[in-house]
Amino acid sequence: MLVTRPFATRQLPFFLTAPTACPYLEGRMERKIFTRVDGEQTAHLNNILTHAGFRRSQSILYRPACEMCSACKSARIPVSEFKPSRTQRRVLKRNAGLLRLPRPAEAMPEQFALLSRYLNARHGDGDMAGMDFFDFASMIEDGAEHTELVEYRDAHGQLIACVLVDRLIDGFSLVYSFFAPDRDKDSLGAYIILDHIERARAENLPFVYLGYWVQGSPKMDYKAHYKPLEVLEPEGWRTLQPPSHAQERSKADITDKN
Repeated sequence: MLVTRPFATRQLPFFLTAPTACPYLEGRMERKIFTRVDGEQTAHLNNILTHAGFRRSQSILYRPACEMCSACKSARIPVSEFKPSRTQRRVLKRNAGLLRLPRPAEAMPEQFALLSRYLNARHGDGDMAGMDFFDFASMIEDGAEHTELVEYRDAHGQLIACVLVDRLIDGFSLVYSFFAPDRDKDSLGAYIILDHIERARAENLPFVYLGYWVQGSPKMDYKAHYKPLEVLEPEGWRTLQPPSHAQERSKADITDKN
């Protein structure tokens, strides 16, 4: 499938993938619409398409285009309205001694070693398992425009976490994060998000973009813990509402029956 849209003096082709098994909701199939971006218009297109519900992976911008499902919704945190929960305040306090170091989006062996440890411990059977350094370099550097690889180091200078971040006109888009798998108690994944909320606030940027929230997916439940969370609907961005008591009772009944 080929769709064209005018951008400046060029046509931007869009393609539709074949159906594959959904990684988030069991028994469903997913399809994506995508385009490739490169050159001097990369940052411009990334801004436009992110606001239209797309997500960047290397030099590809994609969006779910499933025929029978619309559970995947782009999610962002409105920085000025966010108030950390008691648990999130503890995460911030626990990691207050970490040093944040924004770096150019250039792959380094130390970062790759951390990613390898993370994947082996957390995603040994996933699509990214077995990545070599050249795969890592492509992930970090391809399509990178107004992009940083933000490092987090402890008091001894040890690298314990990284996040690939796109700077948009209205905030930060967190593309991919990884961290030391032996530091579970520190909740480093949560800290990276919380720290970028603080970073956005300090730079007067209104949003932190988290990719997709998928209703009904345990893998994506954590994103709803950052309140308020806005999700993109056909009519525009809206605040995600907590489930009603009736919905909670219904979910509990289903769980009990299973």
